[in-house]
Amino acid sequence: MEDLVYKPRIADARLDFLLRTAGAVLIKGPKWCGKTTTAQQIAQSQVMMADPQILRESRQMAENDMPTLLAGQTPRLFDEWQAIPDLWDSIRSEVDRRHKKGQFILTGSAVPYQEDEEDNRRINHSGAGRFAWLRMRPMSLWESEESTGEVSLLSLFEGQNKIVGQNKWNLSDIAFLLCRGGWPSAISEPKDVALETAFSYIDAITESDISRFDDTLRNPDRCRSLLRSLARLQASQASYSVIREDLMTNEPITLSDKTIGSYLNALRSIYVVEDMKAWNTNLRSKTAIRTSDTRYFVDPSIATAALGLSPDDLMHDLNTFGLLFETMAVRDLRVYAEAINGFVSHYRDKDNLECDAVVHLRNGRYGLVEIKLGGTYSVEEAQKSLNKLHKKIDTDKVGEPAFRMVLTATGMYAYALKDGTLVVPIGCLKP
Repeated sequence: MEDLVYKPRIADARLDFLLRTAGAVLIKGPKWCGKTTTAQQIAQSQVMMADPQILRESRQMAENDMPTLLAGQTPRLFDEWQAIPDLWDSIRSEVDRRHKKGQFILTGSAVPYQEDEEDNRRINHSGAGRFAWLRMRPMSLWESEESTGEVSLLSLFEGQNKIVGQNKWNLSDIAFLLCRGGWPSAISEPKDVALETAFSYIDAITESDISRFDDTLRNPDRCRSLLRSLARLQASQASYSVIREDLMTNEPITLSDKTIGSYLNALRSIYVVEDMKAWNTNLRSKTAIRTSDTRYFVDPSIATAALGLSPDDLMHDLNTFGLLFETMAVRDLRVYAEAINGFVSHYRDKDNLECDAVVHLRNGRYGLVEIKLGGTYSVEEAQKSLNKLHKKIDTDKVGEPAFRMVLTATGMYAYALKDGTLVVPIGCLKP
């Protein structure tokens, strides 16, 4: 069998840069998203602790002779480092001792801390000044070479207001790409094999990963029910009570708020769930802004697999398709935004005026994005919503938005409307 050809990732350049800024880099993200392979492109030595034998020997070495475990050509990779939590403090001390950049790369599919959604408490190891962090997700369409990249997000922030792009995907194509997801191992496989990857991922989450990361036994059936509920509630600000009601209506089991919170925290800790924070901006009026997080999986294929949906199922349920396409679009926007030192939030106020995604840069610039499957009517409604929000924003304090964009699943071209609003198919976008 021929070796798989490595597809360059947006994270490659970022990792190279971060290794020049810090003694160690932690690459975090869901399993199967390509963290290890990305790290191996630059690592000069490695300890692969996903291998049980290597893990046993490494634990013994960590207990008896940590300096030898840390020795090796640099950057030295420790894959799934959280299996030996003492590594963190030891590497931090070793970075201080060496006084050199780019010494270690750590990858992890789980974090050794819990986050409480209600009060945002965190317990974590300190790595300030020694560690840099790199978040990886499943592949965006640009990384999987399924976007033409004719519209650059960075160029929009730099003032490019004339866009040209031609989309090659129709709605059924997007349905397949959504159900397949951005898992690197699925990208080059035949369609039937590629679609199975997300189902295998669900099995791994429910049968093992959600319990193994903190040695807390969790019921696989409860986990599957919760994943199905979260799939039905994608792109919403569903509270614990809303999730509980959904479970009571659609599932054979019910969960208490405490149990829902425990399972959600576990799913965040293994990077399955990645909720989006609200944008709290300055407005011209005294409109109250909703501050609840919007619920998303890290990849839309998790939702379709949890619900047992195929691309054909999505084509016959455009409402569900639209919600899950938003998850796909948010995945790509997050990947692209972080590539240009940005992040993504959402907006909703008491009048139910919403903006699906607000892309921010470090310098304070921002762009407004509405996400739609496509079609003239939905694009026009998104355009009206973006303009309405634009008028509410106190631009004297936060500046004008760099762009207003309707990000679509379909449409032949990327183009600008008369008022400057951009219409961009997801198959034309890149960082």
